Amino acid sequence: MGLAENIDTLLVKYDITQESLASIADVSPSSVTRWRHGGSIRKAPLSKICAFFHLTEDDLLSDAHGLAAKEHGYYDPRKADCHPVRMVVEKGVAVPVVGRVHAGTFEPEEVAERVVHVTEQVVAGHPNARALIVDGHCMDRVIPEGACAVYDPDATEPANGSIVVVETEDYSALMRRWYSTGRTLVLSPDSTDPEIEDIVLRWEDGPIKVLGTVFHFQAPADWADRQEL
Repeated sequence: MGLAENIDTLLVKYDITQESLASIADVSPSSVTRWRHGGSIRKAPLSKICAFFHLTEDDLLSDAHGLAAKEHGYYDPRKADCHPVRMVVEKGVAVPVVGRVHAGTFEPEEVAERVVHVTEQVVAGHPNARALIVDGHCMDRVIPEGACAVYDPDATEPANGSIVVVETEDYSALMRRWYSTGRTLVLSPDSTDPEIEDIVLRWEDGPIKVLGTVFHFQAPADWADRQEL
């Protein structure tokens, strides 16, 4: 983990773009890109990010005790000064897994047999949260393949830069970053694969069905431990 994964987790947790984080830290977007690819961070931007989000430096710098570890269940505050341990959250709130995103169809909630357990703090303010298993690597810089992406089906008017789930013509789910202009919509990947391109749509081509906005994910190993079949 470390800085790179903690920054990625921060972007998803607070639903902000890389450009927004750069503005908060008073750096260029390329600096954020460098952090997300293993580069170091200077004291000044680190302090500004921590102050803005009310975080500690360990939240961004630490592998065992950082934001990523806390969000995905690998951190036990009772043993923060000892050896890092993996803490599996007991039950928590059961969020139904209603299908797959990027390739796959949905299941109605009443026949969705799997759930993923997340903490009450995560789903606070999202009473109708749903989850999708991520296929492919179109968003793997922030959400890895195999993870469970948790989204809010009531959040259907996303801000630019938000990670959204949209329904395609064949009723499959697609996950991308949302960028809307006056005449066009860009669904942009956030991927390590440079060959994955933006999807550019025109509003006059017809309405785009937004299924919800992603606000949390659980990594594959964490999801495997918490799922019920």
